[in-house]
Amino acid sequence: MTSAAEQEAVQQRALERAGPPVWPGAPTPLGARCRVGPGGVAGTNFALWAGGAEAVELCLFDEDGTETRLPLTELTHEIWHGFVPGTGPGQRYGYRVHGRWDPWTGARWNPAKLLLDPYARAVDGEFSLPPEVYGHVRDWPQQHVADTVRDERDSAPHVPKGVVVHDDDDWSDDRRPKTPWQDSVIYEVHVKGFTRLHPGIPEHLRGTYAGLAHPAAVDHLVRLGVTAVELLPVHQFAHEDHLLRRGLRNYWGYNSVGYFAPHAGYSSSGTAGQQVGEFKKMVRALHAAGIEVILDVVYNHTAEAGELGPTLSLKGIDNRGYYRLQSDARRYADYTGCGNTLHVVQPQVLRLITDSLRYWVTEMGVDGFRFDLAAALARSFHDVDMLSPFLAVIAQDPVLRRVKLIAEPWDVGNGGYQVGAFPPLWTEWNDRYRDAVRDFWRGALPDVRDLGYRLSGSSDLYAWGGRRPYASVNFVTAHDGFTLRDLVTYERKHNEANGEGNRDGTHDNRSWNCGAEGETDDPEIGALRLRQQRNLLTTLLLSTGVPMLVSGDEMGRTQGGNNNAYCQDNEIGWLDWSLPEDPGRAQLLALSRRLLALRHRHPVLRRRAFFSGRPQRADGLRDLAWFTAEGAEMTEGDWYARTGTLGLYLSGRDIPGRDARGERITDDSFLAVLHADHRPLDFRLPGPPWAETYELVVDTAREDQSGPPGTVHRGGEVLAVGARSVVLLRVSR
Repeated sequence: MTSAAEQEAVQQRALERAGPPVWPGAPTPLGARCRVGPGGVAGTNFALWAGGAEAVELCLFDEDGTETRLPLTELTHEIWHGFVPGTGPGQRYGYRVHGRWDPWTGARWNPAKLLLDPYARAVDGEFSLPPEVYGHVRDWPQQHVADTVRDERDSAPHVPKGVVVHDDDDWSDDRRPKTPWQDSVIYEVHVKGFTRLHPGIPEHLRGTYAGLAHPAAVDHLVRLGVTAVELLPVHQFAHEDHLLRRGLRNYWGYNSVGYFAPHAGYSSSGTAGQQVGEFKKMVRALHAAGIEVILDVVYNHTAEAGELGPTLSLKGIDNRGYYRLQSDARRYADYTGCGNTLHVVQPQVLRLITDSLRYWVTEMGVDGFRFDLAAALARSFHDVDMLSPFLAVIAQDPVLRRVKLIAEPWDVGNGGYQVGAFPPLWTEWNDRYRDAVRDFWRGALPDVRDLGYRLSGSSDLYAWGGRRPYASVNFVTAHDGFTLRDLVTYERKHNEANGEGNRDGTHDNRSWNCGAEGETDDPEIGALRLRQQRNLLTTLLLSTGVPMLVSGDEMGRTQGGNNNAYCQDNEIGWLDWSLPEDPGRAQLLALSRRLLALRHRHPVLRRRAFFSGRPQRADGLRDLAWFTAEGAEMTEGDWYARTGTLGLYLSGRDIPGRDARGERITDDSFLAVLHADHRPLDFRLPGPPWAETYELVVDTAREDQSGPPGTVHRGGEVLAVGARSVVLLRVSR
């Protein structure tokens, strides 16, 4: 229990404080909200859920850092609240929460630690991690019990503060693109990394939200043809202690500490609330260009790590109420690999997450979310449960069920791999697509059965419960792993710069270096690597489902073989824009633009329904057909053969569904030949009824991809297909 002396000290401060008065205020909404109080007096209402706490002090900070502590005496349903007249936008604040210190039962209250409001809408200052910010004594002689000894030093000088933000923005002038799922192309991008070296963005805007909103950045996205940016985490995050000790920083941002605050480090205009307005302007600029904004969000864990981690916010507010604990409540249940897991079954945690999500949609203008380690959020008490409270609440929420929801459908706990299992409202990162496509192009697929499913929308995973092909977010690369260029340049990870002895990062890269490890001057290897990049991009953008590109892959970006660049806030992680110096990279960009334009023009490449594989008309022509190199339709036995060649025919004669006016959707038909063998191939083109003539559209064996080949071939003719290449032909008659 809190000592009598502590309780008396809190009461004494309430009587003797020199700060402003605290009126009762209201328990809702949570956080710090500017409002007009009794008698028309302007001020800020502060409300903090702190279940089990015995006292809460609101701490206001002046410009010079002087702290004024104001005890909150009103308590409603475990929410401590008060209205402070005269306070408004720009006010910096935090909380001190009093209660028992008994780590053996999970109680870790420590009023010496200034805590960030979980609902803070802006954060001023950076987290450093000196001993004072830990709730326990880090250097206790008996290290095995160090986390049980309370540290009494004040953390306030060493932690950032929340900032009161005026929330009166009017979005009536904003027009959300509302791109249908089947028409979507996602571009995974890091706010800082994408803009930091861009020569067309003014220096003072590089690495910021304003930089991403700059016309030079937006122009690249528009010309490329993507419909949405998926931003790596922009919630306020902290850097881990082990990185700071090595002179590194958390670059990716998967270490959240403030679920309502845009990360202040990406603001060019200031951190006293200006970052909120700058983020909103970025969203407006992207919307005006027809580009949606999707946030990669990390609600599965926080930056407070395990029992040996710092006390920054939730751990000091109510450790047992916010985190999953083991039966030994001193320890944390860790389904994330990051030390802790938020206890989403708890009502207050579920409220925190859903309040945050709604805030980013309604007040910050975003269009959807990609949930990091979403399986951890879907766990009930232990097992992943697709009827869990989190998924149930999302499904019925009138705001959230209408935005784009993408699951990373796994976590690191038992039973955490859930690809294909999320309910119909959700789309999923499809790592089985990634693995099959990588294996095919490196010659490691034992047969082509799995590849056939992946290219045609993964019906084996998603054709249930009303799900559609766009439930599959197809990707070959992501932020986590090799870039596209590194995938064909390295067979082994090279993470030495991370300072972990190259032990970090996955060993399972499914990559092929084309004959030499790392960069080489060998022209034949260089040409092959460019062709393999063209092959992988072409395969991705012709596949049924929602394609996701990683920023820079369209221009041959490299991380020097680092497959875990989470701590590389430097040229390793930043996007290199020096295209004019490398013709091969420029040609790769030209091909990417052509393929995306082709995808946008042709609905047969972005179907809303799964293929049936059956005839759609009396002529017996199926909507999807597969061919061998001899021009014959594949038999059951062909699917089990080890082959490096696959012909895929997509019929556009009668596409399921109707257009916006209720008309039938028809399109051109296409034949794609994927040939991963190292030898050239003679491929016999299927004749009538499939086609009388074909027009060549894409041939990745060509180095110059600036324009379509346009050559016409007759059905039944033998087509010369280059080694390791994709040929796409349009049925012209």
